Amino acid sequence: MIIVMNNKLYVGGIPYSASDNDLQNFFSSAGTVVSAKIIIDKQTNRSKGFGFVEMSSPEEAQNAIDTLNNQEMMGRMIKVSEAKPMEDRPKRF
Repeated sequence: MIIVMNNKLYVGGIPYSASDNDLQNFFSSAGTVVSAKIIIDKQTNRSKGFGFVEMSSPEEAQNAIDTLNNQEMMGRMIKVSEAKPMEDRPKRF
């Protein structure tokens, strides 16, 4: 079991047809959703298939990981994990 230190989550595998509202509604089963944002490609104006959800507490974020990771959302399996700050991510080439 991973212990979450903050309340921001990375969500991968989001269906391309999903909206921010769909994401928020899906995560509301795990607790209070502060914000839900699907990342959009600026050039094509289409979903990139991932996004971020902020829960109201680290405990609710952990609950979301425990209950929603590897679950089906609108026909696709999503991955839920603690969001990493940009400086902690490996650099792209």
